[in-house]
Amino acid sequence: GVVSVEGGSRQGSAGQAGGARAGRPGGGAGGGIAGLLGGGVASAQVSALLKMNALSYTWVAASVGSNNSAGYQLVTGFPVMAIGGFNGSDPSPTLAQFKSHVAAHKIHYFIGSRSVERSHNGSASSAAISAWVAANFTAITVDDVTMYDLTK
Repeated sequence: GVVSVEGGSRQGSAGQAGGARAGRPGGGAGGGIAGLLGGGVASAQVSALLKMNALSYTWVAASVGSNNSAGYQLVTGFPVMAIGGFNGSDPSPTLAQFKSHVAAHKIHYFIGSRSVERSHNGSASSAAISAWVAANFTAITVDDVTMYDLTK
């Protein structure tokens, strides 16, 4: 099932409606680096969720592509794993490596990526990881961001 949590600003990127909100209370990472190339922009509510117990994990989250991951890392100040490298097309980590990190409780959340679902540019590894997470963990929606708690 999908659980929805409302409030805060929407995920987006610079130049899009509901997107980057630099300098606004409760806003996300904003323009600059975080909004560059459509990177992930975390709302205050998503950021707070990612920061919860952050020191207990090697990565507070994992997301496909470094553009998406960078925005979340910049907003939270904690490491976010970039699955598939810059644009999600590199075969790293493999599904087996990702499963190992999850089993060792090294990653707290997986952040779903609309860009991988909409394009064919992602690697088979990125697609396999996304499919495995969706099949084995419960999705929650926080400010239009689909997240999976990998510890449950």
